[in-house]
Amino acid sequence: QLQASGGGLVQAGGSLRLSCAASGRTFSSYAWFRQAPGREREFVAARWRRGGNTYYSDSVKGRFAISGDNTQSTVYLQMNSLKPEDTAVYYCAADNGVILSTVRTSSAYKTWGQGTEVTVSS
Repeated sequence: QLQASGGGLVQAGGSLRLSCAASGRTFSSYAWFRQAPGREREFVAARWRRGGNTYYSDSVKGRFAISGDNTQSTVYLQMNSLKPEDTAVYYCAADNGVILSTVRTSSAYKTWGQGTEVTVSS
């Protein structure tokens, strides 16, 4: 139900925009998580309750921006000033029942996309 796209290979300092498209339904809250090789999945950014609030991990704050379209069916992750440590598979997730205290928690989201790989070369 979620299709992530936009990953690729980019040099450090470059930019990428990831997209996450929902099919068949819309969701009120979307998030991006990422998982680097050998590491646990970590929270990146969230758009909570139809865009009323956005949240970011400290590692991407000021460099990444999450946004959505007016239909609430597609969200984007604009990634600027990319660093080699941003290299990971990025997953989008969505749910209609996310509460504020769990917005950064992967278990709060029941619907997940397949992941898109981002590689940042130094």
